[in-house]
Amino acid sequence: MVVRSSVHVMPREILGKSTFELAVFLLKWLPVWLADKLLLMFSWLVLGSIEKYGLKRPSMGPMEMKNVEGKTPVLDIGALDKIKSGGIKVVPGIKRFSPGQVELVNGETLEIDSVVLATGYRSNVPSWLQEGDFFSKNGFPKQPFPHGWKGNAGLYAVGFTRRGLSGASNDAMRIAQDIGNVDL
Repeated sequence: MVVRSSVHVMPREILGKSTFELAVFLLKWLPVWLADKLLLMFSWLVLGSIEKYGLKRPSMGPMEMKNVEGKTPVLDIGALDKIKSGGIKVVPGIKRFSPGQVELVNGETLEIDSVVLATGYRSNVPSWLQEGDFFSKNGFPKQPFPHGWKGNAGLYAVGFTRRGLSGASNDAMRIAQDIGNVDL
């Protein structure tokens, strides 16, 4: 999993309540900075330290970041356990792709089968991916829904169809099926 910048990873639930529900409750009674401190403390109690796994927290709190930059915290639904167990390796940014390989910004080269893009709500793909056949200049796949999830040579994109969570879910299921059909 490539993590190029800092990110707030929060548990799905804190004290038996959804993290979102708890955040709304705290923000009703407390200033944003104090709600952020409490949310981060609760997250640390539930998830432990995430920095040692290559996940750096931003200096701005999760609710302040949502208000100022529009960036939503990531809710953990099991990926962190896979990262902790070594099932998922967190790596820094990508420098370049070559057939079956990726070179990271730290000079490390990894063997890969597929790439799934999960770049957030606004696509910044044109600024870093030199793949003219798959993406248009606006950062979205050239092929319209329902064909915008698959590029060439194991390149995939989730959530670019502008169909919300159900579209992202549909893309993810198609990608998983396609990867499952690859002969190794």
